[in-house]
Amino acid sequence: MPDKIAPLEHQMIPDKPEIQSVKLKKELGLLDGVAIIVGVIVGAGIFVSPKGVLTHSGSIGLALIVWVFSGLLSLIGALCYAELGTMIPKSGGDYAYISDAFGPLPAFLYLWVALFILVPTGNAITALTFATYILQPFWPGCEPSDEAVRLFAALVTCLLTAINCYNVKWATRVQDIFTGTKIFALIIIMTAGVWFFFSSDSSNFSTPMENTNTEPGYIALAVYSGLFSYSGWNYLNFVTEELKDPYRNLPKAICISLPLITIIYVLANLAYFVVLTRDEILASNAVAVTFGDKLLGSMAWIMPVFVACSTFGSLNGAIFASSRLFFVGARNGHLPNAIALINVKNLTPMPSLIFLCIITLALFITKDVYVLINYVSFVEALFTTLSVSGLLWLRYKKPDLHRPIKVSLALPIIFLIICIFLVTLPCYVTPLEVGVGLMIILSGIPIYFILIDWDNKPKWLENASHSFNMACSKLFMCVPEEKDD
Repeated sequence: MPDKIAPLEHQMIPDKPEIQSVKLKKELGLLDGVAIIVGVIVGAGIFVSPKGVLTHSGSIGLALIVWVFSGLLSLIGALCYAELGTMIPKSGGDYAYISDAFGPLPAFLYLWVALFILVPTGNAITALTFATYILQPFWPGCEPSDEAVRLFAALVTCLLTAINCYNVKWATRVQDIFTGTKIFALIIIMTAGVWFFFSSDSSNFSTPMENTNTEPGYIALAVYSGLFSYSGWNYLNFVTEELKDPYRNLPKAICISLPLITIIYVLANLAYFVVLTRDEILASNAVAVTFGDKLLGSMAWIMPVFVACSTFGSLNGAIFASSRLFFVGARNGHLPNAIALINVKNLTPMPSLIFLCIITLALFITKDVYVLINYVSFVEALFTTLSVSGLLWLRYKKPDLHRPIKVSLALPIIFLIICIFLVTLPCYVTPLEVGVGLMIILSGIPIYFILIDWDNKPKWLENASHSFNMACSKLFMCVPEEKDD
């Protein structure tokens, strides 16, 4: 378990006394920032989640409104996070902001949920989606073997973790390449939809608001499905310390990425609705594949390939960004100190990456891993609400704090009000998921007071912690991060 203060001299690599600390490199430029945001957001969601939006909204017209609204909400949230990210220029995203605004316990609870549920579950789902689509051609006419899918998902998770451990530039290069690939896939969908629209009759838009569901709880669930496809808009804030000129590049990357993604998503959904009927979309678990089967004929195989490429790039971006969350949490004493060490050769947070990989691999054993997504959607929205509340609280508590970017006060207020509605409205529609989410959060409270806040820990626990940290230092050739004066 983490020590309260880990002396630097006790964490040095043996036989290398001249290397006492190193610092993460500022490797990321504006293009890399845009690629991370687009690469993480545009994953499996846009290719499969239109069904969820349409199911809860009821009509094609309201579904399109939900997609636009989700994009605007994500942009407002990202701009609020731009102020947070430049006012608190620390890696770790929500963890760092909640910690500065409300103290260590709420920050630890976010880290607790993110460490064991939010991040690894998201990575596991993305890896499984990639494996399913890439293996589909080898199982014509049926679903790929469950064992093969899980094994291949584990393999790609380990491969991308290794790339991120070895070289940051390699990881960002992978991100840049696959971001271009997934945008190309969506361009194919949009172009094919436009061609179909002008070459045939589509009755879907004759009564676009037919079957609209006006129940507030279900509209909130439709927005959840839409936001799932936009999830990842705050991931660049996880790597602020590695971003060149963050005061300039962070807001620029946000203002380029989110409007671009919103336009692409709306046009892609218009293409889906032009080609497929409402019933065909609701009957499909992979809308893009159904779209390809109906429209592309002998070339339909390219859609599973592009979906696989999309999820591959999304998984790479998520591994790169989210590992920094645990790195910062360990640096602040909320996780074992070994996770806050940096490899002396590659200058990457190798233990953090490997620790995240291990938890993700463990989730492949669970057959109900997809069910976890329903449980954590509420939790993720709750902590996003808490982060934006922190922005307003810091405006009041520390008005003179240096804010290189200061958004209009109306933006965080609007975002907070909408988030409160999104958190509370589904409570009566899906009480089980909300209850499980709250239990996951509350289970972290005794862990915090026993293992983090307890000053007089037993000697055996401190010795075990020190031995673990030293073993990781030797195994991964790592040292603590260099401290700024």
